[in-house]
Amino acid sequence: MDLDLVEISPKAEPPVCKLIDYKKFIYDQKKKQKAIKAKTVKVVVKELRFGPNTGEHDFNFKLKHAISFLEDGFKVKAFVFFKGRTIIFKEQGEILLLKLAQALEKYGVIENMPKLEGKKMIMMVAPKKRNK
Repeated sequence: MDLDLVEISPKAEPPVCKLIDYKKFIYDQKKKQKAIKAKTVKVVVKELRFGPNTGEHDFNFKLKHAISFLEDGFKVKAFVFFKGRTIIFKEQGEILLLKLAQALEKYGVIENMPKLEGKKMIMMVAPKKRNK
């Protein structure tokens, strides 16, 4: 009959076996895995880099980019990079990120509040869930 004895569930008591065409079984399994992989949502993270003394115009320019990223469904990783002696302006960097968070309140949810990691102060913003 050109069928194979395939062990489906070896851990069951007693083990479960089926008489099926093994090549068709493997083909169907690969097809299911591919369908599952295609349905998974790929999370894209866009980065915005600020300096501790970023001006108002630059801030507004990057804010517009952040808004467009969040509307497109991407996460935004905003960070203030402290170069050399600018590390003394930690408070300014935190104020800048909190100002950004406040401006993005309508478009996204803050995942991580500003946190200093080495020379970077990082904040993550995820897009708000849309009602379909």
